[in-house]
Amino acid sequence: MSRVVLVTGGNRGIGLACAKAFAAAGHKVAITYRGEAPADAGDFYCVQCDVTNTEQVESAFTDIEDKLGPVEILVSNAGMTIDKLVLRMTDEDFSDVLDANLVGGFRAARRAVPKMMRARWGRIIFVGSVVGSIGQAGQANYAASKAGLIGLARSLAREFASRNVTVNVVAPGPIATDMFAAVDDAMRESITGAVPLGRMGQPDEIAAAVSFLASDEAGYITGAVLPVDGGLGMGG
Repeated sequence: MSRVVLVTGGNRGIGLACAKAFAAAGHKVAITYRGEAPADAGDFYCVQCDVTNTEQVESAFTDIEDKLGPVEILVSNAGMTIDKLVLRMTDEDFSDVLDANLVGGFRAARRAVPKMMRARWGRIIFVGSVVGSIGQAGQANYAASKAGLIGLARSLAREFASRNVTVNVVAPGPIATDMFAAVDDAMRESITGAVPLGRMGQPDEIAAAVSFLASDEAGYITGAVLPVDGGLGMGG
């Protein structure tokens, strides 16, 4: 069955890989982007939206609903990093990352879920991170935001389970994206070197996990954290 899918931050990296996977499966796909729409957007419906702005989130959903119909699958992927050691991190460095990564996910889910509840079917997948469980020096703000997504997802999972709306988290390890490439070289090598499988993951590998959690076959999975991290977070 073809569903209406929204991928926030779908203009590059993991988000773009997810959008392409859903489109290849025959779904109607919308993406939001903050800066520039992807050059290879294909048949995606692209909407500019900053998830830190509630009015823009509302406008984006309304636009997508008018064009494609109610969002049935939400992949909350939009996010940012401002990496610094805590002693150099300002209040704004911390709060800006939480606003984009955690509160932005809350805004999108809050807007999506009423129509999912009325339809008695929905899928919400938050893109978290292995560092939300194990931490990472220089990423206290990012790790806190991704840890927060777990509590958010599990709370929503309990609230909306009776309406057949599942809420889960995919927790990637180091993935070959522009965001990870921007991490300090020494930190990037240290993180990748700690991965038991000995390599970075690929965006398509995250997209495969997201696609599964969005499927009918995953209907009995909710409140779960699915690590796709090469074993980096084992026991975290």
